[in-house]
Amino acid sequence: MGVDGCRALVLLAAFAALRFGELAALQRRDIDLEARTVSVRRSYAETRTDGLTIKAPKSAAGVRTVAFPASLVPELAHHLAEHAEAGRTGLVFVGARGGVLRRNNFRRICLRALASTGLGDVHFHDLRHTGNTLAATGGATTRELMHRMGHSSVRAALVYQHLVNGRDHQIADYVDGQIKKVKRPPRGPSGT
Repeated sequence: MGVDGCRALVLLAAFAALRFGELAALQRRDIDLEARTVSVRRSYAETRTDGLTIKAPKSAAGVRTVAFPASLVPELAHHLAEHAEAGRTGLVFVGARGGVLRRNNFRRICLRALASTGLGDVHFHDLRHTGNTLAATGGATTRELMHRMGHSSVRAALVYQHLVNGRDHQIADYVDGQIKKVKRPPRGPSGT
């Protein structure tokens, strides 16, 4: 995966507040461009003892569907057309050799990109913090933030309540407004 193939991953991490392992495990069927949602159902984890394994997200609250800003639709459509594996269960984000995207391989690409932009000491998890901060400034309640980020707590029951008032899309729309303030014109289907 080159820098262009990482663009959609970085955007979803920042504006849907997804974890790296959740992003690496996303399948095509998890992305709904029309509804502007991403469903988190699984996560990749890598340990020295077990190697790379697929599992449920970090906590029960991590299984969720999150709305994303409309500005991401063309980016995700481009990524799915150009970089993702084929088929409904094909991985959305793949490694340089077509396998599972691993944190160490992605880190090398990310460090090169950061060096070229002069951003310095930015960590992948900072993207989740950005998404959470934007959602909070858009008026998200604590429960809505917990849902978007997949956090559990003593009051975990709140996380499982469905957002019945449409606020999740309102939060994504606010974040979309923030993106549009600084966004470049969208690229065409061929990346130009």
